[in-house]
Amino acid sequence: MDTPLPSGSDSDSEDSLVTDRELQDAFSRGLLKPGLNVVLAGPKKAVNDVNGLKQCLAEFKRDLEWVERLDVTLSPVPEISGPQSSPQNKDQKAVDPEDDFQREMNFYRQAQAAVLAVLPRLHQLKVPTKRPTDYFAEMAKSDQQMQKIRQKLQAKQAAMEKSEKAKQLRALRKYGKKVQTEVLQKRQQEKAHMMNAIKKYQKGFSDKLDFLDGDQKPVARGSKEGAKGTKGQQMKKGPNAKRRYKNQKFGFGGKKKGSKWNTRDSYDDVSSFRAKTAHGKGLKRPGKKGSNKRPGKRTREKMKSRTR
Repeated sequence: MDTPLPSGSDSDSEDSLVTDRELQDAFSRGLLKPGLNVVLAGPKKAVNDVNGLKQCLAEFKRDLEWVERLDVTLSPVPEISGPQSSPQNKDQKAVDPEDDFQREMNFYRQAQAAVLAVLPRLHQLKVPTKRPTDYFAEMAKSDQQMQKIRQKLQAKQAAMEKSEKAKQLRALRKYGKKVQTEVLQKRQQEKAHMMNAIKKYQKGFSDKLDFLDGDQKPVARGSKEGAKGTKGQQMKKGPNAKRRYKNQKFGFGGKKKGSKWNTRDSYDDVSSFRAKTAHGKGLKRPGKKGSNKRPGKRTREKMKSRTR
């Protein structure tokens, strides 16, 4: 049921009701189809306002001197190598816009030609072309913005240094743990070697006390170096390890007088030599044989029974 609008005039509401009813009837009949209400744009009209263009050109056109304009139109600098090219060759050697390197080289040569043509004119007009040593240019960004950038860069650099130090500390910790484990393993091996040597010495399997020297390294069994070392110790003259240890601890008593040592004269003197005494055939004292012999047990019992 259609109801009139609460606001507005009666004519407007009636027109809207009529139009709505017409649209509903057209939709029910199938007369409304998609695409019927599309607004078609008309063809564009080209406008060539010559008077307006001339007016705009006259507004921004100014008759200034060349120093204020610094405009120059030149062709690129000719190539140094190679013969001079003719107009036909120039047409053949036209710049290919798709070739980036050739296009950039053409720009460079054209700028070079402009500099070579303009510098003498600037010198004639006494215009400086070099920047002075005390030149001061205003920054495009404010000092606050530059301070923010500087703080950000400093924070980034500090973070990188902190991470590098952390990496170094981790590497040092790993290396320290590795060295510590190696030292502990070495100590355990030396301790085990010394305990085995002490057990052998206590059981009488070995008469060497080389394990008391802490500087010597344990030698594996069956190795050639160990065999060579034992042979070298056997052939080496001088006191053994025990004697050296005691000499180092208590000191050396010094050289004796040597009164009991043999000399050449005592070796040649054989006047006191007695063959019978030397070979056990010396004189025996009489009356001593059986003097201290104790009677047996039964004999002593018989002697006791006789006395009773």
